[in-house]
Amino acid sequence: MCGIVGYIGHREAYPIILKGLKRLEYRGYDSAGIALYDGTDIKLSKTKGKVADLETKLEQEISTSGSLGIGHTRWATHGVPNDVNSHPHYSNSGDLVIIHNGIIENYESLKKELIKRGYTFKSDTDTEVLVNLIEDVKKNENTKLGKAVQIALNQVVGAYAIAVFDKNKPNEIVVARLGSPLAIGIGEDEFFIASDASPFIEYTKNAIYLEDEEMAVVRRHKGVKIRKIKDDSLVDPYVQALKLNLEQIEKGGYDHFMLKEIYEQPNAILDTFRGRLLTNEAIIKMAGVEDNMKKFLNANRIIVVACGTSWHAGLVSEYIFEDLARIPVEVEYASEFRYRNPIITENDVVIAISQSGETADTLAAIKLAKSKGAFVFGVCNVVGSSIARETHAGAYTHAGPEIGVASTKAFTTQITVLTLIALRLARAKGTISSSDYRHHLIELELIPAKVKKALESDAYVKTVAAIYKDVHNFLYLGRGYNFPVALEGALKLKEISYIHAEGYPAAEMKHGPIALIDENMPIVVIATKKGHYEKVVSNIQEIKSRKGKIIGIVTEGDQQVKALADHVIEVPETIESLTPLLTTIPLQLLSYHIALMLGKNVDQPRNLAKAVTVE
Repeated sequence: MCGIVGYIGHREAYPIILKGLKRLEYRGYDSAGIALYDGTDIKLSKTKGKVADLETKLEQEISTSGSLGIGHTRWATHGVPNDVNSHPHYSNSGDLVIIHNGIIENYESLKKELIKRGYTFKSDTDTEVLVNLIEDVKKNENTKLGKAVQIALNQVVGAYAIAVFDKNKPNEIVVARLGSPLAIGIGEDEFFIASDASPFIEYTKNAIYLEDEEMAVVRRHKGVKIRKIKDDSLVDPYVQALKLNLEQIEKGGYDHFMLKEIYEQPNAILDTFRGRLLTNEAIIKMAGVEDNMKKFLNANRIIVVACGTSWHAGLVSEYIFEDLARIPVEVEYASEFRYRNPIITENDVVIAISQSGETADTLAAIKLAKSKGAFVFGVCNVVGSSIARETHAGAYTHAGPEIGVASTKAFTTQITVLTLIALRLARAKGTISSSDYRHHLIELELIPAKVKKALESDAYVKTVAAIYKDVHNFLYLGRGYNFPVALEGALKLKEISYIHAEGYPAAEMKHGPIALIDENMPIVVIATKKGHYEKVVSNIQEIKSRKGKIIGIVTEGDQQVKALADHVIEVPETIESLTPLLTTIPLQLLSYHIALMLGKNVDQPRNLAKAVTVE
């Protein structure tokens, strides 16, 4: 989940790498470092803390000149966040320097062997073991750096995206990947290396995305040569044109990326169904579904695998697929699914959901499902990501870059895609009437405008946040389609404010959580007019009788809940299956404002990172 960036070319490397680290800081931000080659030697500076701390320290410590360099922003795995464990790491000789995203699982056995050979270690990291392993191979095999990296990686168990260079051969950087993303930007006589394309989009629109078990030697003036790590065979590089633009990864006048991304949801949802939802013609066009319609229609069941917010979107899809298309659905945590020896058959369809398309557990679940013969369909946001390449077919969400660690527009655009799929299958199966089908299409087309209307509650949500910012616990309740929204609302609050929160089915409150309710416990209740409304009102009355503080998320014009609740936040009316796209909006705003009032770093909450590329 760390961010890596590198440059080799005719420009000064330092400003490119520093800017790149700032853009990759969503991937990890407990320490950072940069190594530059100034034409004579490697200059290295690293520190615990954020990239801004590195910037202050670095310019006081070392010369920042040089046209070759690498940088790293860390999410700690092996070794606590401190200056010593920060990347980059030197080899014992000081000739090699490396940055690494991932985990080397067999590092302890490798380390013991290297210690026997006289190597010493300053850090607690697996990465320092790897760079010394490469050095050991290079020395004993008397080979070039690229070959030494290949041999060393064949001894490694784990996941990695690495960049390494040798000060004695300062015209090349060697990179490799397995399980962690790595992109190479191709410029005019210059090359960029990064975990994603954001660090180099203003310099080039051309990129190569390395596949798993591939490595590349990036040479100044000579280009990029890619090989398979296992058998040393050459790979023809596939250069992709980037669709990302600079404006998409800037804050655009907002104080935080999270707030920007909350407010981008009307357009993100519109972009997600643009060209797919043809309401006037009553058509849904999705090539990945149309080309594999028989797989879906003949499926015994759909298994959804995902993690975190994507898992919550998957839970919403369970209601949608079963309600509309009448296909049995199971929703699995990818991290559990991959380890419990699940029963998977050739008649199953597995839908894998991930914003980044790089989630390690979800990728592993995909590979397991494919090995059992299941058809695997991916739903992700990042074009060219590992999940997009690993699945048989899929659909992009077109949400645009999501930089804030706490997902917002990923959730709503994933639900949008999954709704489109469910409606298309329902129509093909004949499980939905023509009038109901058209009604769903019309309502879905209206959702962007209704989300925009829901965002108008921001000022009022802020006043509610001010009242409850100092509480220690929250409870979120919902039923039916909005039970997963309750889970998602609780997750958002936990992630960025560090307040303990639980999401629960409203009817389950009396089976345990009701014991927690008193005058100090705020309970967020999603109580829209569509779906189990009277039942939820009864739950609210049970809370009220125990002096709980009620924040109701209600349909515009609601009077019944308004008479019971301490606060009500209104959302526009829509059909039941689409209510999660609206009810999640005030919950996102509530978590944002509470966290901000508590002085938390909204975009970079502690201990978290955006793309979970390690187990």
